[in-house]
Amino acid sequence: MNIHTGILWGLLFSFSTLLGQEIGDVPKAHTVVNKGKFFVYWGWNWANYSNSDIRFQGADYDFILSDVRAEDRQTAFSVNDYFNPANITIPQTNYRIGYFFKEHYTISVGVDHMKYVMIADQKVQINGEINTQNPIYDGSYTNQEIQLSEDFLQFEHTDGLNYVNLELKRFDNIDHYLGLDLENLQINLTEGFGAGILYPRTDTTLLGKERHDNFHLSGWGISAGAGLNITFLKHFYIQADYKIGYINMSDIKTSLSSLDSASQHFYFFQNNILIGGKFGIF
Repeated sequence: MNIHTGILWGLLFSFSTLLGQEIGDVPKAHTVVNKGKFFVYWGWNWANYSNSDIRFQGADYDFILSDVRAEDRQTAFSVNDYFNPANITIPQTNYRIGYFFKEHYTISVGVDHMKYVMIADQKVQINGEINTQNPIYDGSYTNQEIQLSEDFLQFEHTDGLNYVNLELKRFDNIDHYLGLDLENLQINLTEGFGAGILYPRTDTTLLGKERHDNFHLSGWGISAGAGLNITFLKHFYIQADYKIGYINMSDIKTSLSSLDSASQHFYFFQNNILIGGKFGIF
């Protein structure tokens, strides 16, 4: 995690320093004006998550599971699942709409629809109390090992781990650094920061309680990212992004009872492939 974070922050600082300078003596035959344009994109993500401590609280239990491992859930490729708008939530997707309020700066709002699945049957450390009249799991725990079997816990945000966020980004054409001068093809770098809320649909069963599987405002997140954008015919583009972020969910619903909840925080690392377009209204 620290290596990923250091690399990305270094890239963001380098890009901002280098590309923020005025290059007044570099001639450009073809100038693409961005200011005043809107843009949209759609794409897909692959995500990794750091281990996290998860606290579960209710009327008859209060315990912490330490260093719980999780993974994303990729959908096998098919044209119907990946390109049919009716199946929007089946793959892990990213979608966004934004505006160039300056030539090199954008503001946008979007959703990173990731999926988070606790790895089944892993063994973790548990601390706390369980008093649910369950002879298998009731007791007081201090640094003991427990297996996260199906009858104890199933825990996932699979429709999904929805990070609804606002982003501020810088956008720079780098054709001249590469010695290119093409009218209908531009290569750009983009980097910036985001913040938003987590609105997951959490699918959880805990200690035999009634299953919960509803959307709920559960917390907040922040992120930073950098990407390579290739624009063709001045309006259409493909983009590859790398994003890191921190998620803090303090109010995760785990059953239909209002007394039951969970909390966790972790880092995510996301690779994205995006397709989109930019256009002027007037």
